[in-house]
Amino acid sequence: MSQNPFDALGGGGLDLNALMEQAQRMQEQLAAAQQQLADATVEGSVAGGAVTVTVNGTGELTGVTIKPEAVDTDALDDTLADLGDLVVAAYRDARAKADQMAGDALGPLAGGIPGLPGAGPGADPGSAPGKLGF
Repeated sequence: MSQNPFDALGGGGLDLNALMEQAQRMQEQLAAAQQQLADATVEGSVAGGAVTVTVNGTGELTGVTIKPEAVDTDALDDTLADLGDLVVAAYRDARAKADQMAGDALGPLAGGIPGLPGAGPGADPGSAPGKLGF
């Protein structure tokens, strides 16, 4: 048995320069995807569009639009309570869309570095092959 723990990787060892270059590219791709998400917006609405909220791709609330027909001036106290619930529901709708957009944009970058043991979608870092036991 060899004394070099990298022999198990095949090819005579691990090319650290190539690994560092790939990590740098992934970091640049991640930064670009994060910027795209920060610049993107999605809308969520409820009650037939009576309340619409806008969030950016990172889920930050950037706007709220309430149509006049959403406010019943005859029962203002009840309407304001209902309006608060509608804003929360519209935000949840928009946030779900933003989360989906983020997952689509960042998903390919979450796969890890190809060829590295234990890296990849769904990989458990605690169960990576060759993990040192100390």
